[in-house]
Amino acid sequence: MKLDAYLHFLSYAKTLEELWDAHCRQMAEYGFDRLLYGFTQYRTETSLGDPEDFVILTNHGKAYLDGFLRDGLYFHAPMLKWALQNEGAASWKIAQDLMSGGTLTPQERRVIEFNRAKGVVAGYTVSFNSVSMRSKGAISLSASDTHTQDDIDAIWSEHGDDILLMNNVAHLKILTLPYNAPNRALTKRQREALQWVGDGKTTQDIALLMGLTSATVEKHLRLARESLAVETTAQAVLKASLQNQMFVMEA
Repeated sequence: MKLDAYLHFLSYAKTLEELWDAHCRQMAEYGFDRLLYGFTQYRTETSLGDPEDFVILTNHGKAYLDGFLRDGLYFHAPMLKWALQNEGAASWKIAQDLMSGGTLTPQERRVIEFNRAKGVVAGYTVSFNSVSMRSKGAISLSASDTHTQDDIDAIWSEHGDDILLMNNVAHLKILTLPYNAPNRALTKRQREALQWVGDGKTTQDIALLMGLTSATVEKHLRLARESLAVETTAQAVLKASLQNQMFVMEA
C-alpha cells in the first residue's frame, strides 16, 4: 500500500492480529521480512519488567524466539541497549562497527553471533518516543537474506522517512488495542468484576450488580489477581487497564 492508504488502514484497524499481519506485509515491501516489536510499561533502572507482561509481536520463527527471547539474549542485544538510550531509527551498522572494534562484552558478542547464525544480520531498529519513565517500545526490522546492510542503508536513505512514520503510527495504534499476554488473559467474569471495582463499587455492590454471591465475586477477583500476577485488586485494575483489557467492546 502507498503511505496514505496504509496510514488510513492503520487508523481503522480493530485488532492486533489484523494490524500486525498488514504491517509485516507492508515492511516486506521495503525488504524487511522479519519483524520483532516489543513494548513494556514496567521499566525500571535495572529491569524491563516481567517478560510475561511485555507486548510482543513478531513473525520470526520459533527457533529464533526461543534463543533471543526465552533464553534472555535480548537483554544483552547492542541494538536494544541503543533503543533504551535513544529515540528514532538506527542502522544495524552500529552493532557491526562495535563488533569489528572489539568493544562488545562477551554477552553482546554472543547475541551478534546468535543473530548471524539465524540470518539476522542487516536491518534497522526503531525506538519509539516514551510516554512515561516506565514505558519503552521498539521494533527490530530485519532484512531478508538477499540484502546487505549497505543495501538496506540505501533503501532507508530513499524511503526511511516513510518507513519511520508507518512504524510510529503502528506503534501508537498498538497502544490502543487489547493485548492478552500469554497466561495473563482475563475471563469475561473476571474482567467484569474488575471493571466494577474500577468504578468504585464494593464487593457487596458488585454481587448485586452481577447477580452473584459476595464469595463468588471474591473468587473472580482472586483469579483475576492470579492471572495478572499481582498481589492486590488495585494492582489488577491497573495492569488490566494498561493492557487494554478493561471495558473491552465485544462483538
